[in-house]
Amino acid sequence: MLSALRRRKRLLVIAHRGASGYRPEHTLSAYQLALDQGADFIEPDLVATRDGILICRHENALALLNPDDSLILTDSSTDVYRHDEFRNRLTEKSVDGRILRGWFSEDFTLAEIKKLRAVERIPGLRPHNTRYDYLDAIPTFSEVLDLIKSHEERSGNAAGVYPETKHPTYFLEEGTFLNGQKIRFDLGRALVKTLWDLGFTDPRRIFIQSFESANLRTLKNDTLPEFGLEIPLIQLIEADGAPYETVRAGRAEPYQLMIQPAGLSRVARYASGIGPDKSLLIPRDGSNSLSSPTGLLRDAHAVGLEVHAWTFRAENYFLPTPYRTGKNDITHGAIEREFFEFINAGVDGVFSDQPDLAVKMRDA
Repeated sequence: MLSALRRRKRLLVIAHRGASGYRPEHTLSAYQLALDQGADFIEPDLVATRDGILICRHENALALLNPDDSLILTDSSTDVYRHDEFRNRLTEKSVDGRILRGWFSEDFTLAEIKKLRAVERIPGLRPHNTRYDYLDAIPTFSEVLDLIKSHEERSGNAAGVYPETKHPTYFLEEGTFLNGQKIRFDLGRALVKTLWDLGFTDPRRIFIQSFESANLRTLKNDTLPEFGLEIPLIQLIEADGAPYETVRAGRAEPYQLMIQPAGLSRVARYASGIGPDKSLLIPRDGSNSLSSPTGLLRDAHAVGLEVHAWTFRAENYFLPTPYRTGKNDITHGAIEREFFEFINAGVDGVFSDQPDLAVKMRDA
């Protein structure tokens, strides 16, 4: 199965948090638009509610506050701060070593989560998305799978799902409450069980990803065999830092070691591919221009790993300087030129906030 998945001739277009360049991220509207635009996969990030239901949010933090009680706009994706009945849920927590003050998914039941509405997380860069604020409820993972199946029935397009387990070590320790009792919560097992329960188990239509590695190994060795499934796993890789579970255990194993040939060989024992920060593939130089590719693509392919690069965004703010149009950060620049460089280098897939532009470039 892995050899069939490896080294696809056709570039995979992965809708990063849905078509998040056009709608507030992780909403059914953003996912549906991405499907309509021809994305091969949509990518929901998964966190848990107090009663153990998987919902789609980039973080378990639903909204965060500064010390002066002002809203941190770049870390707030719901309107929970507008709900007086939830003011008493405001709290401070340590999440993967960061002290955060706000409202967190694991303190709300699904029924309470459904009272909230999604808002644009980066309104300063995407003011056009704010016109859709408060229109969408927070979706469950089950609702996303139903959406994909409904889209297939209507259009014949059998798209896939590319879920990420967010903070799996944190959720194991923080736990959730079932039947009034606090239990450890395994995001990976809950994810696979949801796929199983809804009959969405075709390995050609699923990737499971994580920045941590221990939970991927657990999925590979324990959880997937328990359900009789073989689903490809993707090791996400930051440009800096280390998987949190290794930091938590006092033996940080930097991502920089993971991208060396020996590290990639170890990753290939449990994963089908890597999802690296694109700067690890083609860095930018001191003038914010793309420089020459590193050896990471070559080395990953040499041990049979697919390479899905993140994240491609059309706004000038995110682009190399030569590809920008004008001086306004929110204006769309020549993202096609950036796509071309990475496609030409040999990536197998791209995560994009504007999947329509990736599809257009891929099909050109």
